[in-house]
Amino acid sequence: MARPALTTTAAAFTTAAALLLTACGGGDDSSSDDIRSAGNNSGTPSASASSSAGADDKRPVIKLPSSFQLTFENWTSSDPVEQAVLDDGKEQLRAGYAAIIENDPDSRNRAFYDTKNGFLQSQQWIRTYTDKNLTVIGKLPVFDPKVVLAKDKAAASLSYCTDESKAATRNRKTGEVKGNPAGTDPEVLYVISMGRSAQGVWQAVSARSERAGCA
Repeated sequence: MARPALTTTAAAFTTAAALLLTACGGGDDSSSDDIRSAGNNSGTPSASASSSAGADDKRPVIKLPSSFQLTFENWTSSDPVEQAVLDDGKEQLRAGYAAIIENDPDSRNRAFYDTKNGFLQSQQWIRTYTDKNLTVIGKLPVFDPKVVLAKDKAAASLSYCTDESKAATRNRKTGEVKGNPAGTDPEVLYVISMGRSAQGVWQAVSARSERAGCA
């Protein structure tokens, strides 16, 4: 099951927003969950982000259950700005899945890592699960991250791949579990346009995805 396409415009790296996360799952992050890097946003911060973003110790603590294993492979860079983008992009994704699991499309944790328009996009994606009483389970590796910084380093493009082969959705009421349909390529490429907020948080402005787009 793929997410419906969503459209917005990203200021620095104009990418048509099409958050297509199939009805799959993933969960606890086997790599470090601590986020200590900051990022400064060219997009408009969401209300919760603009009011709560700031020092690293004020960043939300995002927890995922063991039933959903979200892992990040080679999520490091020798460049401190690129590492900040990776760190906040990682938490943005984790916050989105946490919101699905918690049945909370209005998640303040997700809003923290989104601009205002980015969060509207996120809510639509989260509701493709919550409106159908679905949660996510299984394992979802996130790998092959790449960061491209704008010249002023106030905007960035973050791309990565996911492997949905061991992920699934579970209906909260019936318990029915569904994975990707047979013959569906389990790998999905994501490209996230990000801007750095005045508080130093890298936030998602828009995103696009492409199934079978990973090399």
